[in-house]
Amino acid sequence: MNPILQKQIVIENVLVSKIRGKIAYQGNISASTIMGLYYVKPYDDPSGKGYQRPVDQKRSHEFAIYLSKGEDALFTPILLNAASNWEFVSYDRERPAYGRLICKGKASLMDGQHRLGGIQRYIQETNSEINVPFLSFHYLDEDEEIKLFDTINTKAKGIGSSLSKYLRRDSDELSWVATKLLIQNDSPFHNNGSIIGKRNKGRHITLQNLYRTLSLLFKNRKLSVITKEEKLSLAVSYFSKIKELFPSEWMDYKGQRLTHIVCLDALSISGSQVLANCIHENRKQVDMVAVSRHVKKLNGIDWSSEGPLKYVKGLSGSRSLASELVDQMLN
Repeated sequence: MNPILQKQIVIENVLVSKIRGKIAYQGNISASTIMGLYYVKPYDDPSGKGYQRPVDQKRSHEFAIYLSKGEDALFTPILLNAASNWEFVSYDRERPAYGRLICKGKASLMDGQHRLGGIQRYIQETNSEINVPFLSFHYLDEDEEIKLFDTINTKAKGIGSSLSKYLRRDSDELSWVATKLLIQNDSPFHNNGSIIGKRNKGRHITLQNLYRTLSLLFKNRKLSVITKEEKLSLAVSYFSKIKELFPSEWMDYKGQRLTHIVCLDALSISGSQVLANCIHENRKQVDMVAVSRHVKKLNGIDWSSEGPLKYVKGLSGSRSLASELVDQMLN
């Protein structure tokens, strides 16, 4: 993230207004100019305040094709946060809401990353120029910016539930645990999970998938009172023991069903009962040695995609399978 401008930029014919008490600027700027006037906060930025997913080149390409339709290719304004780097100066006292913006630093791009990618491609390939409408807040703090981004992209078809869970990790306990399961090196999900919800080869478990399976794992009331750090430790330990028992099945998503969501949910539903059964009532701690003994009783299960679990589907299938797993682990 680099908000520094080499030299200030002036945007003419701008309107200033207030949106829910926040000062906002509206106007148009040439495509070539706006390309150097914003920066992006990626979701994995070390600051912990990033939120943008990587650009989907296919979507940007499709938008560039859309722009080739000419005047019929209308699009909504790009949304920015100037973070106090832009100063508004009215042309005269008679019209105080109309004037110019003096941009002393770059603005943070909140919405419009794929549109800007398509615009850049379009102007490069056609050697032309277009005006880009924008709406910029004068100042939002980082948390306000993330919250607005989350609201925009979850109310409409946008970022999806996985990245939304990631953005809420500081305020939602299970979102925090699910995120940690994907980024910690000692987690069994570290190498096969996706924070942004986009599945690819080797990363087929999304953050939303983990969030749901964790809600099943800790559903038992005996487990509801433990801290998020303890929940993380229990989740890592429980699923690590399963991975150790079935190492090849855990890594073979195509040929085995062990890490398919329906089976992970079944393991969480059954695991909730096992963990609750192994709690020391006086110390409120889970006896992981006992849990390990119960998990080892699963040895011998055929998780293959063409095996007996081939047609297990949906939450009803998870519950049915979980009932069998509980019988095997606790008897």
